[in-house]
Amino acid sequence: MVHYQQTGHSLWDVARFQDDTRHMIEFEVLTDGSGFAGQGQRARLFLSEPDYQEALEQERRGKIRIAFHANIIEGHILPAPLHKHRKRRR
Repeated sequence: MVHYQQTGHSLWDVARFQDDTRHMIEFEVLTDGSGFAGQGQRARLFLSEPDYQEALEQERRGKIRIAFHANIIEGHILPAPLHKHRKRRR
């Protein structure tokens, strides 16, 4: 089993329960200067909608790779499919 050192918010962080929190992401930092964590580190953040859109932009720029996304409703974590849909080959 591989263990990653994870930075950012814990699962019980107060940010999870804020009224404007709508998303949780776990991601890997691909380049230095992302502002979230160091290159190669994994992080978890609870985000509002505008902050989530910024994270998607960071992923498009190749600065982070989102490994897991969940919707947050009133503090409840609801796993959601990643925004990238992949077709399964037969």
